Amino acid sequence: MIALLRRDLVLAIRAGGGFGLGLAFFLILCILVPFGVGPNPDLLARIAPGILWVGALLACLLSLDRIFQLDFEDGTLDLLATSPLPLEGVATIKSLAHWLTTGLPLTLGAAPLGQLMNIPQDAVFWLVCGLALGTPALSVIGTFGAALTVGLKRGGLLISLLVLPLYMPTLLFGADAARRGAEGLDATTPLLLMAGISAGCVALLPFATSAALRMNLR
Repeated sequence: MIALLRRDLVLAIRAGGGFGLGLAFFLILCILVPFGVGPNPDLLARIAPGILWVGALLACLLSLDRIFQLDFEDGTLDLLATSPLPLEGVATIKSLAHWLTTGLPLTLGAAPLGQLMNIPQDAVFWLVCGLALGTPALSVIGTFGAALTVGLKRGGLLISLLVLPLYMPTLLFGADAARRGAEGLDATTPLLLMAGISAGCVALLPFATSAALRMNLR
């Protein structure tokens, strides 16, 4: 499992598998939004939590179609399906690799990039905590969507249509936590709900992902 994780991380860095791509998209969004809505600092502070969470969600979508597609094209996925490592473990490692190359950079970069959106200082901590708790769910759900569309040509748009409805609870609770933090309110409840969503996804979706892979490899 460690060797598979190391391989996916190396491919992400060397073959353009998404490392830094999501963070670059996040940066571009944080630069463009102030130009689009105007220089009003109060308006930017009010919409910043929601915009940053939407940006993180869209950044996670960018590399989903590459999670299994390259392995499917070169035959690696068939070898993994017949290896001693169960497909549930493969799905977990793929999700972890996607989070390390996409979700973790977004979480670490949220605080400095949020300053471009004039996000209130009280909301920064809650935004970072929310991304740390919510992005694992985005990666696991995205891996499930990638498994459903593996082998399909131009399946990137289909993945987006499949996973975006599943992303909505995480988006709503994450933005609500940051908004509550900006208003000086307690944001513990939405954070706990996000943690529950991530835990449930990590516990259950690898089995659904492995079933989707077996179906597509027949």
